[in-house]
Amino acid sequence: MTTSENRAVAVFLHPTRPEAVDAAAAFISGLAERGLRCQVSTERPERVDELRAQLPSGVDFDELDLSARQGFELVVVFGGDGSILSGAEFAVPRGLPLLGVNLGHVGFLAELDLSETSDLVDKVVSHTYEVERRLTLAVSVRDETGALIWESFAINEVSVEKAARERMLEVMATVDHKPLSRWGCDGVLVSTPTGSTAYAFSAGGPVMWPDVSAMLLVPLSAHALFNRPLVLSPGSRVDLDVSHGRDATASVWVDGRRSVDAQPGSRVTVVRGSKDLLIARLAEQPFTTRLVKKFRLPVEGFRGGSQEA
Repeated sequence: MTTSENRAVAVFLHPTRPEAVDAAAAFISGLAERGLRCQVSTERPERVDELRAQLPSGVDFDELDLSARQGFELVVVFGGDGSILSGAEFAVPRGLPLLGVNLGHVGFLAELDLSETSDLVDKVVSHTYEVERRLTLAVSVRDETGALIWESFAINEVSVEKAARERMLEVMATVDHKPLSRWGCDGVLVSTPTGSTAYAFSAGGPVMWPDVSAMLLVPLSAHALFNRPLVLSPGSRVDLDVSHGRDATASVWVDGRRSVDAQPGSRVTVVRGSKDLLIARLAEQPFTTRLVKKFRLPVEGFRGGSQEA
């Protein structure tokens, strides 16, 4: 049986927002009173000093060892979706649930806004949360000889984009080993349902409910009659072949955070990831409600009444 003395939580902080330090200090202090330890990760060392300065006497934390493989029960992130993606890079390979406290503007990945954290410590201590599974993607990049040059995983999307602004990229898209279409375009992205409200949404893709098991294929500014987003089976394999044309170098981006160059003749392969993203949910909040709230959709006053999403 796990006791409070050996329970630990990993905490990720937004690199610049002071309110992230304030909220994390209150959270770490509350857990310490209940016997739980915290390890903290932030991109800026000064955040660590600011955080320690706000803690009561006798309360401290360790800086998170990003190479640690186990020893945590939960990852809590104080920040926007960018910070949550950073926490997810730690959580997903280790199979840890992730809980985000939103300090940003949209925050689709976050469970709570900052004003809703009054009982966060109690719910973490008592394990009063459900775990929601989200599909992830695995991406590999091979050169024209077939040699593997890079691989990663994605929470939101994988995009293959032109490296030269003045030139289009020519990409051949293949699904389940069957050729689909060749596009002259700015790029092509493959998205998860989670990422359908991120880059894919900006590119004109549909919003998918996060419990939908599917992948989304979206050509970016494609010069073609057939350039619509496509919803694929979660078991699909997508191959994106970069043409051998002059100056056909592409950039492969994962979640807008990690990238590698793909030379002419390279193949980018995207399949479902072997590990899901685990999102900790403290209370039932239907995605429709979240969508209306985040995008401020007009639901008030319809036919003279007030509607709740």
